[in-house]
Amino acid sequence: MNFWLIKSEPGEYSFDDLINDGSTIWSGVRNYAARNNLRAMKMNDPVLFYHSVDDKEVVGICKVSKEHYPDPTATEGDWSVVEVEPLTRLNKKVHLSLIKSNSTLQDIALVRIGRLSVMPLTQVAFETILEIGETPFPK
Repeated sequence: MNFWLIKSEPGEYSFDDLINDGSTIWSGVRNYAARNNLRAMKMNDPVLFYHSVDDKEVVGICKVSKEHYPDPTATEGDWSVVEVEPLTRLNKKVHLSLIKSNSTLQDIALVRIGRLSVMPLTQVAFETILEIGETPFPK
């Protein structure tokens, strides 16, 4: 199992939107590193959902519900999507400042490469963020 974090501007697509929709394709990624991360995602991999730009906080947990396939929104290039479905909201949102202040999380891509929209996490980093968010991993 791999662990991931995806970022979205809540004004474009929020965790509430994902809950309301029940699932979505994660489309429109136009960065090669992020695309490669999408291609590495496997069925049922857990994913943290991060609201970027204004909120800058992890707000929920989702999972990969369909592995990568060609991005139907791409008019050119070799881009991919995955499908995700919601699992649960965090009991306490985890702001970027809390992540940056935690010594265990200093090496994650969210801290080092802030603009990357799809990034891997170690299991320790994933569990640390859930602990800060006072949220057990859903069974």
